[in-house]
Amino acid sequence: MTTPQFVSTSPARLSYTPTSPVPKSSGKGCGRVPAFPARPRGFSLRLRDSSPVMAAAGVGGNGSPTAPGDCTGSSRIGEVKRVTKETNVHVKINLDGTGVADCSTGIPFLDHMLDQLASHGLFDVYVKATGDTHIDDHHSNEDIALAIGTALLQSLGDRKGINRFGHFTAPLDEAAVEVILDLSGRPHLSCGLDIPTQRVGTYDTQLVEHFFQSLVNTSGMTLHIRQLAGKNSHHIIEACFKAFARALRQATEYDLRRQGTVPSSKGVLSRS
Repeated sequence: MTTPQFVSTSPARLSYTPTSPVPKSSGKGCGRVPAFPARPRGFSLRLRDSSPVMAAAGVGGNGSPTAPGDCTGSSRIGEVKRVTKETNVHVKINLDGTGVADCSTGIPFLDHMLDQLASHGLFDVYVKATGDTHIDDHHSNEDIALAIGTALLQSLGDRKGINRFGHFTAPLDEAAVEVILDLSGRPHLSCGLDIPTQRVGTYDTQLVEHFFQSLVNTSGMTLHIRQLAGKNSHHIIEACFKAFARALRQATEYDLRRQGTVPSSKGVLSRS
């Protein structure tokens, strides 16, 4: 088994132009990365371009609550490069984004699902990956999820002031999936999906659970996924990613009443 190389880029060195679109990369390799706004570790946050009414109500420019006592306009960012003999993955996530996705994984259906994560979570998500997909999608699917989980871990920092818990049920036509999560620092997955077909397009549907298990392992998240209804495999999986995005958005947003404290009776939320 090859030991992966992780390279983390400090968000403090990144520049940001809020009106600039996320650049598209040509090809499937790790091309030019978008410059997301830098955010210092900690709980304070105020998004730019908030109206006076929204600001007075404690609501940021993307509709999420702002943390008290800050007007820096900076954001929480995680960036990871994971390189093995099987894959080359570059992930960057801005938790305080606007839903911009720039994903090229070499797995078309996974690209579509990561678009759902960005759009419904209001995260900016950049993923560029190449891998041994001529064998199958397993290694790329796993390593992308491991990198996303690590980027989430970075961007959350000490988790001060966040809601911590998220719960959302998303329907898609006949399908409905419920997601409950806790940014606890303790990795656990319970996945109750009953996907009726082996593939959606070229994507092996067994990889859905493996994707979330890998993400849970590196992010330190407790995640419960429960299918309430559904017969169409595409609908079930997409409802799952949409529910996950909304639950994660809820968990990562700020609880104004906490005033920047860690949402734990122990006073610490971490992987250690």
